Amino acid sequence: MTTQATAIDEGKLQAFMMKAVGDMGAAATCATILLGEKLGLYRAMAGAGPLTPAQLAEKTNTNQRLLTEWLNAQAASGYVTYAGGKYELPAEHAMALADEESPVFIAGAFDVLAAMFISDKELAEGFRNGKGLGWKDQAPRLFLGTERFFRPGYKSFLTTAWIPALDGVEAKLQAGAKVADVGCGHGASTVIMAQTYPNSKFYGFDYHDGSIKTAKDRAKEAGVDVKFDTVDAKSYGAKDFDLICFFDCLHDMGDPIGAAKHALQALKPDGTVLLIEPMAADTLEENLKSPIAPLFFSASTMLCTANSVNQGGDPVLGAQAGEKQLGDVFRQAGFTRFRRATETPFNLVLEARP
Repeated sequence: MTTQATAIDEGKLQAFMMKAVGDMGAAATCATILLGEKLGLYRAMAGAGPLTPAQLAEKTNTNQRLLTEWLNAQAASGYVTYAGGKYELPAEHAMALADEESPVFIAGAFDVLAAMFISDKELAEGFRNGKGLGWKDQAPRLFLGTERFFRPGYKSFLTTAWIPALDGVEAKLQAGAKVADVGCGHGASTVIMAQTYPNSKFYGFDYHDGSIKTAKDRAKEAGVDVKFDTVDAKSYGAKDFDLICFFDCLHDMGDPIGAAKHALQALKPDGTVLLIEPMAADTLEENLKSPIAPLFFSASTMLCTANSVNQGGDPVLGAQAGEKQLGDVFRQAGFTRFRRATETPFNLVLEARP
């Protein structure tokens, strides 16, 4: 600790304090969003036009005074609009908050954020003892939140844009192929593919038994035949896959190179790996310029990197690994071809071939 006084720039201090208060407001808003979804308030407001608190209270069977304060908080945060004593949920906001079939539905993300707060004590201990925190040891609401957050993107892009961007893969799936979904979680991606390509056989693998049990339920509800198994990314025994998928999970793994090597061994000679990862540049400097960097790096700290370290972490990729580092993983695993097939503002869609 230095004894020399540090000159304080009052302008910088005030600017930082306002930023910190803004972040507090954003965090507090997340809590009100979770409450609004739990009470069905967004669904009640969607398409209803301007409403008074009394009208919304009647529609939702909630306390008018409490609801008024919630509406004020939502208006202050820009989630609803206010004019003349009435509040309205804009149609664009309703797409994101009230319609689970919408490609931009994001309400599930707030459950993921809530899980980060729930597990802060365990993660702090993981920082101290160097063990991180395993995915399976996180708060249970993380698993459902992850499914709800990622499913809309998979429904919108997986079979309409991502798979068609791969070299010759869609034709194989339409004719009848063998597909593995590694790190499948609740099986949202697996079920979507099985519904779209009924001639193909699908297998889902995940090391978290609770997620696999839910995935089996999801497949049964959807009426598709998918074989799910509790096994990690280096242990599934099935082989001769035409396509092996890693959806937003490789960067979480303790041994991503080992997972890629196992995929290479399990693929047919002309098989393909589909790798979906968060959008990222190849340098920290570029990634820090992104407006979504705070979300991606924070989630990586609390969830992704914590799990990778818990599993031995060699290497620890994190959620902002970038295309070059991900390509190096597959080249070290023995793949000879690696390319960006397509992308979205939030996703890298990468293809690896033997």
